Amino acid sequence: MASIRKRRNKFNVVYYYTNDQGERKQKWEPFDTEEEAKTRKAEIEYKMKVNTFIAPSNLTVAAFLEDFVSLYGVKKWGPSTYEANRGLIRNYINPIIGDELIQNINTMAADKFLTRLQKTPCAVRKNRYSSTQYMTPAGIANINKLLKCAFKQAVRWDIISKNPFENTTLPKVKREPRAIWDAATIRKALDACKDSKLYVAMNLSFACSLRIGEILGLTWDNIHISDADIARDDAHLCVEKVLWRVREDTLNVLGTEEIIKVFPRTMYLENASTVIVLKTPKTESSVRKVWMPKTVAYILREWKASQDKQKAFLGDEYLDYGLVIALPNGRPCEETVINNAFRRLKKEANLPNVVFHSLRHSSTTYKLKLNHGDLKATQGDTGHSQVDMITKIYAHILDEDRKVNAQKFESAFYANPDLRSVHAPQEEKTQPVLDAQTLLSQLQQSPELLSNLTSLILAQVGR
Repeated sequence: MASIRKRRNKFNVVYYYTNDQGERKQKWEPFDTEEEAKTRKAEIEYKMKVNTFIAPSNLTVAAFLEDFVSLYGVKKWGPSTYEANRGLIRNYINPIIGDELIQNINTMAADKFLTRLQKTPCAVRKNRYSSTQYMTPAGIANINKLLKCAFKQAVRWDIISKNPFENTTLPKVKREPRAIWDAATIRKALDACKDSKLYVAMNLSFACSLRIGEILGLTWDNIHISDADIARDDAHLCVEKVLWRVREDTLNVLGTEEIIKVFPRTMYLENASTVIVLKTPKTESSVRKVWMPKTVAYILREWKASQDKQKAFLGDEYLDYGLVIALPNGRPCEETVINNAFRRLKKEANLPNVVFHSLRHSSTTYKLKLNHGDLKATQGDTGHSQVDMITKIYAHILDEDRKVNAQKFESAFYANPDLRSVHAPQEEKTQPVLDAQTLLSQLQQSPELLSNLTSLILAQVGR
């Protein structure tokens, strides 16, 4: 049982517990008021009685997160998520609260940590600086999401009794409209494009709503553009793989379950810590079949023919991995190659500044307009895991369709027959009816009114 002892203006709840080593220990928990101490004493005694009391621990947040990553993250995360979360822990969490005891992190401490992050400079990664000086609200939300998951496991493992990141107050995320190209700008860009790899990649991104990693991970066995396919309007591709660069030590930790192929390093990168891989997509919804326009099918056939000529020219020097988008020697083409070519195209053609990924957003926008807001059909092409991801990002497109609904309502109902010249019926105005007896009764009840009326009649007669 617990007791309360006063020492140096503090009310201490004193109790005994058994630690993980089976040793009996005494614990003093100080409080500013006797009322707080009584509440804590009652809580401890009740939890001890029902066997839900969690003994004090010297486990720090940093030590716990190391266990969390090794016991949970290794099983649940893919390579990209694993590396991203390890970076968040290393750069933002451990430097601020890593030395704190995990049992000392309550909801207020969690809110203070998230508030402090708003003035925390962004970490420099591989000599690349962030576009913002401090952590963005979206970045803070990602850290909160990670810690919410981690502390949920801490509750599950009986380390703490309550998840302090369950009801935290996050800074408001301002969703700004994405800068994208319209169809006319994309046509201009394609007309100006002289880089064949970029040309094919742009068409696949816009026509098929593919992510850059999905485009670069396509192999020719994923492409179905035979004469019969095109004749039946059944030309399509299958998204089954993603090209990615990952750390080799990450693969050693996670294993190769999600890895389809690891590409050998080139000679000048033999000592690099990363490798290029083909891996399975992040979510099940990303594995999908996407139909393509006939023109895109013919573009791919021409690209395949030119690639075969290059392969025949190089002979054994061509490394044939079956990739649709490949370097001249057949090796995988990384995202940076496409991004650099895209940057040059924008500059040379004087095009609005957007990122390559915006072509996928342009694709989604264009398809929503064409299919009048068919979310499920669009989701099938984009591979979004949830429909509401489309409605949140592209709500402005759906609003435009709602405007069209009003226009269609006008032409379908009000214009046939033409009701536009019809006015709303006016209310009938009725004149009050007074009889002589009622008027006489009112005049008798108000001598002043009778006097005024008599004066008015005499004045009229005098004229």
